Amino acid sequence: MRSSGDVIDVEHLTYTYPKSAEPVLRGMDFTVGRGEILGFLGPSGAGKSTTQKLLIGLLRGHGGQVHVWGREPVDWGPDYYQRIGVSFELPNHYSKLTGLENLHFFASLYDGPTLDASELMRAVGLADAADTRVAKYSKGMQMRLTFARSLINDPELLFLDEPTSGLDPVNARTVKDMILDLRARGRTIFLTTHDMSTADELCDRVAFVVDGVIVAIDRPAELKIARSRRLVEVTYRGAEGTLQRAEFAMDGLAGDPDFHAVLGRHHVETIHSREASLDDVFVEVTGRSLV
Repeated sequence: MRSSGDVIDVEHLTYTYPKSAEPVLRGMDFTVGRGEILGFLGPSGAGKSTTQKLLIGLLRGHGGQVHVWGREPVDWGPDYYQRIGVSFELPNHYSKLTGLENLHFFASLYDGPTLDASELMRAVGLADAADTRVAKYSKGMQMRLTFARSLINDPELLFLDEPTSGLDPVNARTVKDMILDLRARGRTIFLTTHDMSTADELCDRVAFVVDGVIVAIDRPAELKIARSRRLVEVTYRGAEGTLQRAEFAMDGLAGDPDFHAVLGRHHVETIHSREASLDDVFVEVTGRSLV
């Protein structure tokens, strides 16, 4: 549903690369509201990065309409890049400069005030490597520096491409928490990924993209509930302490005597609903996996 508060409004978006016979985008429609995180999920080649490049203004010649703050990105001019931040999947830094020097350089490109570069280095866990040349950074360190660079101008709108790729669990958690904090501060985020767990945790809505088409778009919870099995699985200790499992229909569970018998006679270890994962939903909707 479109509203006057939408930051991004895309209608009937198509795009064909020069010298290509087939379009990579085949008619996309979606919006992103202020303070929302929209996840674009799909396999490589689905059209996620092409959509992002069109929204950033790096590609021209599309069909349909792409509006950001009510105007086509290419019509904004340089002012557009004062208001957005971009974190690409493949790091691109000045390798002979230190991490801190990289941030200072990019900060100098903006007309308005920027965030404290040293504080950003600390926030992404790179304070100890601030004065180390980027050529010596690991891939994970470069990814965190790329993310920090996307925040240097305190952007209103962020484009994040696989923001946790190559990160260990601790640093991935740091980046995720920073993204959630940005949303809490009213920032709008367009996130492309093939990592379903990251999208499930971070995104207000997700769009499944296959062959340049959005085949489903909704809140992660709604997508999962619509395709979940209405069953409850109980794991309990049976005879001689062996683990056993039993399934019960969720409907009428409160009055199910067999369910109450298991709870009353055995040591219950776990109780779970048979909720679908986003991976399950993607396979069901598209008939494909992300592998």
